[in-house]
Amino acid sequence: MIEIYQAIKAINPNAEFKYTDNDYNTIEWLNDTTPISVDNIKAKQTELENDYDAKAYQRNRALEYKTIAEQLDMQYWDAVNGTTTWQDHINAIKTKYPKPE
Repeated sequence: MIEIYQAIKAINPNAEFKYTDNDYNTIEWLNDTTPISVDNIKAKQTELENDYDAKAYQRNRALEYKTIAEQLDMQYWDAVNGTTTWQDHINAIKTKYPKPE
């Protein structure tokens, strides 16, 4: 879940504020920071959460790809042996975790 501070900083990276217990009603704007409405903060949280969810395939792929060194070794041996081990590895992961349309 995207926290209040993440949404605020996405809207205004220079915002200075404090709050308690993840409660919108306790937000206090500091050092002349222009207040951001709760509705705008909630909308930004939803936007950031949707973006995070849409990139799940990237996180899942990253966990399964072999290291760069291992992939380079696969590519070397594929070139030497005329095989497609590296392409097969990448394609299997991309098929397992397709990019959303």
